[in-house]
Amino acid sequence: MITERYDIQGMSCAACVARIERGLKKVEGVAEVSVNLAMETATVTFDEALVRDGDIVGSIKRLGYGASHAGAEDGGGPGTGEARRLRILLAVSIALSAPLFISMIAMVLSLPVPLVHDPLFQLLFATPVQFAIGFRFYRNAWHGLRNLAPGMDLLVALGTTAAYCYSLYNGVLRPLAGLPAGHLYFESSVTIITLVLLGKYLEARARGKTSEAVRRLMGLSPKTATLLRDGAETEVPIEAIRPGDTVLVRPGERIPVDGTVLRGASAVDESIITGESIPVEKGPGTGVTGGTVNAHGSLTFRAERVGRDTVLARIVEAVNRAVASKPPIQRFADRAAGFFVPVILLVAAVTFALWTLVAGDPAAGLVSAVAVLVIACPCALGLATPTAVMVSTGIGAGMGILVRNGDSLETARAATVAVLDKTGTITEGRPAVVDTIPLGGFTDGELLALAGTAEKNSEHPLGRAICEAAFSRHGSLQSPDHFEAFPGMGVRALRGGRELLAGTADFMRDRSVATGDASGRIAALEGEGKTCILVARDGILAGIIAVADTVKATAPEGVRLLRGRGVRVVMITGDNERVASSIASQAGIDEFHADVLPARKADLVAGLQAGGTIVAMAGDGVNDAPALARADIGIAMGTGADIAIESSDITILNGDLRRIADFLDLSHRTIWKIRQNFFWAFVYNMVGVPVAAAGLLSPVVAGAAMAMSSVSVVTNSLLLKRARRRYRR
Repeated sequence: MITERYDIQGMSCAACVARIERGLKKVEGVAEVSVNLAMETATVTFDEALVRDGDIVGSIKRLGYGASHAGAEDGGGPGTGEARRLRILLAVSIALSAPLFISMIAMVLSLPVPLVHDPLFQLLFATPVQFAIGFRFYRNAWHGLRNLAPGMDLLVALGTTAAYCYSLYNGVLRPLAGLPAGHLYFESSVTIITLVLLGKYLEARARGKTSEAVRRLMGLSPKTATLLRDGAETEVPIEAIRPGDTVLVRPGERIPVDGTVLRGASAVDESIITGESIPVEKGPGTGVTGGTVNAHGSLTFRAERVGRDTVLARIVEAVNRAVASKPPIQRFADRAAGFFVPVILLVAAVTFALWTLVAGDPAAGLVSAVAVLVIACPCALGLATPTAVMVSTGIGAGMGILVRNGDSLETARAATVAVLDKTGTITEGRPAVVDTIPLGGFTDGELLALAGTAEKNSEHPLGRAICEAAFSRHGSLQSPDHFEAFPGMGVRALRGGRELLAGTADFMRDRSVATGDASGRIAALEGEGKTCILVARDGILAGIIAVADTVKATAPEGVRLLRGRGVRVVMITGDNERVASSIASQAGIDEFHADVLPARKADLVAGLQAGGTIVAMAGDGVNDAPALARADIGIAMGTGADIAIESSDITILNGDLRRIADFLDLSHRTIWKIRQNFFWAFVYNMVGVPVAAAGLLSPVVAGAAMAMSSVSVVTNSLLLKRARRRYRR
């Protein structure tokens, strides 16, 4: 099975979504279909052994819509190409409708305006609007009827055609038969078409704004890159870069692909990926990410992940997947849209019948029935969810929060428990020097210098941490003349004829180094969950270096924010009780579970889910993957393993614990906005249709109201962007 996305042109309402989904599901080999009205896309999962890519496109076209493989056309984003086409049609429609609209105003004000009231004059202007400008409504209505999925276009086509034909009969056919002319409604038919087009144009423009963040992400990769081959610089298209190539990035340029720096030093603006505004220092051995900006200084790096494998490409794909997915709340709207148009057709027919048979006024019945057909709007139902999801996922992407599916947005708002793995989530995930205690007359600087020299050739993580601290303090490290490692114990080195030792207390005692004075301090440090490395020179104890996996600076605030949202915070770790207690205390967590084996993490999550509790789990390691998959909301800290990221619903790209609270807040706001959209969409139809049936709305006013309903839903979703200011950058 493979999953592909397709751009679709010509959708107008929720009924179009249902029509395409139903049509594609009938194609042999198609397993799953999700059509997004706001993005104008279809995401299709199919068996390529049974159906080809071209068959999917052909099936969509046979349903009456334009279709192409996603990305085949550079339309500038959802709604932009449609907006350009609608702008032209709208301009012509306004020009042709203006004289008829003037006639309506003149009639209301009893102003004598020559020519505009003449039936043949109105027929001349109304006909091209009705059948040329309005052809899109007839075409889509026909395809809808043929596929037994009528939509908004049928309502508009029926309503305006009824007004046009009634005017043709009253104003042209009756006089030809020697009968007195009746009332004309040409202005209603053309004005309705013009107003609907205006609404569609505004809607298309607004939809383009909802996808602004996605388009910005897609445009981050530069078109070309500079490769170093045989000492010469060669500019190539970004598609030509292969893993292992050496890439040069000058100051101010965007980094084209992911890789590791070989030479140079600079600061890189990674805000578009992680949401952090402070540039990150880069040097040999550090990683760089495609799409980020090299602020100053040239960098030469080795390309490692290119094309669809880059972080940026994965972000764009995940955002697109989230936008294409449908939260459970949308399923209700999909079911409602299936019944909407048939019900409205029935209401319009009953309205005409009652006015004709009971009130004895078929003319009023026709006007009211047309108003019912025109004011009814299934579009708002189709746009309520995808526009809000699109805006919120874009906001999340801009903050370094990668939402993988729409379901998680709906589920996360109800989360009441957050399970946090210790290593890499609450802590930095790597050891660091936290205390230096010089003894025997040595200073801090001397202690670090001796330890750095002793550990310089060590491969142990604790040794690496000591070397980093020593290098940071002194700027350089002396190399030992001789080096020996004793696994699990320590290291021995010689420098200038002097013996240097670094290791455990037992290691020191085995080599006749007195540690009596240090015993109390060692016990106190280890009681805080720290690992102690003793350092000696020529048999004399120089001091103690305490190393620990430090709590992230943002972790306490992240825990506080979660608690502020009423979320119970639980820490789990495979470390012992002493270390777990120390880390939990520093992070402000009261409840923790220590000595938890990897296999038991998922069981612990399952236990917390008892009774229907919604559990969010955050982790970054390979051993966290089962628990992330088991949780209702799996949150991967983006600094961790790929398998953890793939097993999760959400990825926090910069590993900032505060972003979990931001995501929960964003999910709450998104679902609230979707509910607002549904409320106004239903209220609009529940109020508008009866008022129109009662004859209290003219078709023109009904057309204006219908045009604005979809625009109001999209605009309401765009108001989510105001929430961006609430979140830390």
